Amino acid sequence: MNIQHLITTIEKTDPEVYERLNPRRKVIQQFAKLGGKLALSAVPIALGSMFSKAYGRGTTGSVLDVLQYALTLEYLEAEFYTKAVASGIVPAGPPTGAFTTIRDHENAHVAFLKTAITASGATPISKPTFDFSAGNGSNNGPFKDVFTNYQLLLAVAQTFEDTGVRAYKGRAAELISNNDVLTAALKIHSVEARHAAHIRYMRRNLLSNTTIKPWITGKDTGGIGAAVQASYNGEELAVQAGITITNINSMAISVNAATEAFDEPLTDTQVLAIVDPFIA
Repeated sequence: MNIQHLITTIEKTDPEVYERLNPRRKVIQQFAKLGGKLALSAVPIALGSMFSKAYGRGTTGSVLDVLQYALTLEYLEAEFYTKAVASGIVPAGPPTGAFTTIRDHENAHVAFLKTAITASGATPISKPTFDFSAGNGSNNGPFKDVFTNYQLLLAVAQTFEDTGVRAYKGRAAELISNNDVLTAALKIHSVEARHAAHIRYMRRNLLSNTTIKPWITGKDTGGIGAAVQASYNGEELAVQAGITITNINSMAISVNAATEAFDEPLTDTQVLAIVDPFIA
């Protein structure tokens, strides 16, 4: 696959693509302005037909398992943001712009994954019935007010995004046998990371809480609490590849800084346990 040629084609559709893909902060600042343009998350969709032949060649059972697993997570996020935008509780202006953009990204991810699975000769799993109260179908779980309480909505959104980033990282290695699938999955992973950073930025502004950063510190939930702790456990690691990051090479690197530098993967078992209360 000639990636340079594909990027050139995308640039013809969206002349601003390079500008938006470069500085991370600028991407966040322009989040509300992305509607109607080809954002990074749309790259897999734009290439979907070109990827279809690649997906049909050498797609192993393990790769298909990962695609189906990712589809479940994207179904969850797509429906969550669709309901959030329709709820009417998201403030007008940049907040609504951000939620609408993320909604469109997640729905694009769903469409892309279904295309990839179908092109591989398999049938995409059906969308589950979700209970965003985290009540296993009772609609009376700890987040029952999620679509009437904006602060809670942002908290649940942050948890979904942080979990999604760790989930993609946890299974990326299983895609190494198919470069096209791996490339597309990592593009989605990078978009989910930007979603997480932006939602955290929105919570920081709403709560006037400067301790909420665009990234995870240790295993801190950002003030959400025990109900979502499972999504953050394991992030407190300060050792990478057997090397202790704190004070490495005699540099003054704190435990917080060391843990903020890396996202730790979640296994499929851990992710499915986190998601289970949201499935009716």
